[in-house]
Amino acid sequence: MDIIISNASGKPIYEQITEQIKNSVITGALQAGEALPSMRLLAKELHISVITTKRAYEDLEREGFIETVAGKGSFVAQKNMEFIREEQLRKAENLLQNAVDVARSGGITLEELSEILTLLYNGD
Repeated sequence: MDIIISNASGKPIYEQITEQIKNSVITGALQAGEALPSMRLLAKELHISVITTKRAYEDLEREGFIETVAGKGSFVAQKNMEFIREEQLRKAENLLQNAVDVARSGGITLEELSEILTLLYNGD
């Protein structure tokens, strides 16, 4: 499992870890039942605090992406992928609603907003 930490990112390290593991689960790079590295091993590999990896794993477990078994480790949860996708869609809708509200109040047209979204989505 490759996790890349960016010190230049505005996101805390635990959020970067959480986001990358979630994406790996959603895209199928990590399969249900697959073991994750121990918190200590991941902290050592990333040169970060165990407290940081613990927080990331706790967040992932709370959101149902992983399950932790005492004495055995953490594993990708047997979660309904449709549920995960719906959860992601809901989050995207909320963020897009905020963008629409800002655009309307700033006089940005739907066409301009669509163009911005297309550029951002395509990574240009």
